[in-house]
Amino acid sequence: MKQSFVSLTLLLLLSVPSASQAADLMDWLEEAGKALHTDESADAGDHASLLTLEPGENEMYPRVSPDGNHLLVVSTHRGKSIISQRMLENGDPINVVSDYDQQVMDSAAWYGPDKVTFLSYRENSLDLWEKPVDGGSVRKLYRRLDGELRFPVLLNNGEMIVARMTPKHGTAVGHRGRQTEATFIDWDRRGYQYNLTLITEQGAEKVLSPGSNPALSPDGSRLVFTMQDGHFWHLFMMNTDGSDLVQLTSGEHVDAQPVWSPDGSWIAFTSNRGDEDEDDKDGGHSSKQQRNWDIWLIGRDGSNLTRLTTNKASDGAPSFANNGRIYFHSDRKVSREESKSHQVRGRTSGFHIWTILLPAKVS
Repeated sequence: MKQSFVSLTLLLLLSVPSASQAADLMDWLEEAGKALHTDESADAGDHASLLTLEPGENEMYPRVSPDGNHLLVVSTHRGKSIISQRMLENGDPINVVSDYDQQVMDSAAWYGPDKVTFLSYRENSLDLWEKPVDGGSVRKLYRRLDGELRFPVLLNNGEMIVARMTPKHGTAVGHRGRQTEATFIDWDRRGYQYNLTLITEQGAEKVLSPGSNPALSPDGSRLVFTMQDGHFWHLFMMNTDGSDLVQLTSGEHVDAQPVWSPDGSWIAFTSNRGDEDEDDKDGGHSSKQQRNWDIWLIGRDGSNLTRLTTNKASDGAPSFANNGRIYFHSDRKVSREESKSHQVRGRTSGFHIWTILLPAKVS
């Protein structure tokens, strides 16, 4: 495309007979250059639109509120992370929910329409807390949880399922004060085994299955999660007591970060799988494609596997809204027009929150 554009430019310049026509030509070239830049920096294939754009920040892990009006967003700036509440309609910030606590970054979730829950080291112990999203005091829900835990899921009967991290070799080391920034791969940490563990209100524990990224179905009966299989990760589903285990995805891919649609019929997830025609001609998988992460959909019965985003960037952490859209973070390039519409100048690289319309069969 660039070669054709340059050739056309030279041809037109050689044929310009007057100054006025030259001025018209330069105006045309400026507009054409903008179009060319847009084609290279923004993806026209999946029609995703930019929701948030804070310069110099990584904005990640959007979590849509149950009432569909707000978002929780993890923002990282200069090595520190905060969780803020945003308007779903336009991404505008409302207030800071929590700051400078990595356990919170890994575990924050909506608890009804106006509260959030999170793991946090306070008062010299790891506990599960709840807090009004608009501010106010915190309250303990679970006390003195031992070890390294991530992704707490509260069940309707008061019990909790977490991903417990245990070292594959040696002794576990507490990670308070270590990682302070949100990372794209949240389902795995090198050197650790993840086990989904049921914790009762009395503190008794039962290992349900290896796995990470648990997500509870809207009716509270089923759990979808990702489980490691060799070098790959696949989606599985089971009852909250660990029974009726079913595999949803397979192949030489990583499928992670599953989330349920509001009606429980669909599951969105992050994957580095590609379309069959993107594989190498010799039958192998393209190394370039394996570095590309997209948002995918699958029915709760394992049918209708559908690719939702196609940008050659890292798209992840999907979250359904009841407005027929999915929200996710991505490090895709931001066009000049998008920067201008958000009134932002300067660096726009990094992760930001994007949104895309769901297919008619889903919405």
